[in-house]
Amino acid sequence: MARLVLIVAAALALACGGTRAAKLDSDTVNQAQFTEGQPSGVSPMLLKAQVLLDRARFSPGLIDGRASENFTKAVAAFQAANGLPSDGKLTRETWDKLSATFAGPVLTTYDTTAKDVRGPFTRRIPVRMESMARLNRLGYRNAQEKLAERFHVSEQLLRMLNPKAGFRKADTSLVVPDVGRGDPPSPIASVEIDKASRQVRALDPSGKAIAIYPASIGSEEKPAPSGTAEVRRVVHNPTYHYNPKFAFKGVKTKRPFTIAKGPNNPVGSVWIDLSIESYGIHGTPDPGKIGTTFSHGCIRLTNWDAEDLAAMVKPGTKVDFKDEAAQEGQVQ
Repeated sequence: MARLVLIVAAALALACGGTRAAKLDSDTVNQAQFTEGQPSGVSPMLLKAQVLLDRARFSPGLIDGRASENFTKAVAAFQAANGLPSDGKLTRETWDKLSATFAGPVLTTYDTTAKDVRGPFTRRIPVRMESMARLNRLGYRNAQEKLAERFHVSEQLLRMLNPKAGFRKADTSLVVPDVGRGDPPSPIASVEIDKASRQVRALDPSGKAIAIYPASIGSEEKPAPSGTAEVRRVVHNPTYHYNPKFAFKGVKTKRPFTIAKGPNNPVGSVWIDLSIESYGIHGTPDPGKIGTTFSHGCIRLTNWDAEDLAAMVKPGTKVDFKDEAAQEGQVQ
């Protein structure tokens, strides 16, 4: 009898799980409305909110439809910019303000191209940096990873939105977030690195934030610098040069080495070089870890956020490192 109860319970759980997965489609997400309470698992409401925040440059980092610390920080920043209590909780008033930022559907369709599925891909990427240096390129592992990054989503969510897609053929119609951010609303005057909140803010001449991104900023082993620096240059598709004086934990060699370019390079798809030697703002091969882990001293963003910021800065742009907790910037 007990076994029968367990079997029935398991069947019901599978049925319920299948129902939840089936409802994660374009219509369900695009028509999602605010509901009280903290959703568990992947939520159409949270997914819609994440896409809207991403479009408005209150970046939640990796879009996955789940509650997270980065999502809470993005909501708090949006609230502060709109004169709401900035506690990071998604309230009905916050939802209404956020929904008003974009009238279109947050999920759209995208037809894959031959370039999307052709690569070149780097199917096996070693963990050790010394082993990475033996590769000719640190490309995406496959088309699924490439497409997930293009649309700022986790690979798991991309599969959930497209359960029947193989991600191997061109002209495949996929459901993806509409993450087109458009041009920034005003010129950037400076960049603020907030160590306490683990955020990077692009500020206009009045000091208001044009964009806010979650970041991994330094560590006890190699803390991020303090004070003021400036942007020296922007390098797209950078190679990575390891100097033994860095003495990174886990790197045993005492010789310098170079890791080839590619989005899965340790510094991702773009490097914003700072006037402090060996420090920069850069992308990452692990977008899901941004804001939750530490870096080797530099300022690490998702590749898409780093590229967004790179398009705003220029040589001479001021970069301020803030050591104390700061008020959320206001985005216009």
